[in-house]
Amino acid sequence: RDIFQTIKWPVEKTLNGLDTGLNAVHPIIIILVIGFLAYRYSGKALAIFSIVTMILIGLMGLWEETLTTLAMVISAVLFCAIVGIPIGIAAGRSDRFEMASRPILDAMQTTPSFVYLIPIVMLFSVGNVAGVLATIIFALPPIIRLTSLGLRQVHPELVEAAQAFGATNFQVLLRVQIPLAMNSILAGLNQTIMLALSMVVIAAMIGAGGLGAPVILGLNTLDIGQAVTGGLGIVLMAIVLDRITQSMAKR
Repeated sequence: RDIFQTIKWPVEKTLNGLDTGLNAVHPIIIILVIGFLAYRYSGKALAIFSIVTMILIGLMGLWEETLTTLAMVISAVLFCAIVGIPIGIAAGRSDRFEMASRPILDAMQTTPSFVYLIPIVMLFSVGNVAGVLATIIFALPPIIRLTSLGLRQVHPELVEAAQAFGATNFQVLLRVQIPLAMNSILAGLNQTIMLALSMVVIAAMIGAGGLGAPVILGLNTLDIGQAVTGGLGIVLMAIVLDRITQSMAKR
């Protein structure tokens, strides 16, 4: 139990800090920040769409649930990046490591998402933190695979040229391979965000809050309107996050 509580602690602190911080900020500030990011990386059209989308979510009465979902997604994606990018770099630079990790990633991607809930509940109980942990496991493979793919697509002559000028292996990785693989890494990050959002509804089955809760409640009570409203909020948030991260990758 002590080991699993140690694993749970950083996720719990990150999630609670983000959730508390986002809910403490005035909604107008959050809307303006999202609009600015959309304008900065994509343009006026996405900025207007993002602002209208966030206002619409607020008018539907889902603002607190949206912020909780956003905190869960950010926490999950943050830990996926911390764990997944180094593993992807190791897989991209070592054929043996890539071969060893391939069946594990295949199993993670083909295992039904509901199956993850059983060991998570058994080991970490229920709630938002358990939902984030299930989301991390579910959304981790794309960023590992695409990071490895990006490094492997770097032309060998560029690596040889850097080594010929006296660059160490770490300098080659930091100044040649990672910058050239950045598009692929950001594409993996984008896919991780989408998978994390798709896991929100399923995580609500083990007590996680956010936009998945009204969907599950609507299904249990046959309240179609409530389920559709929660699902619409998830779709709108997914569109905004997807467009912003795709624009960041292109820039």
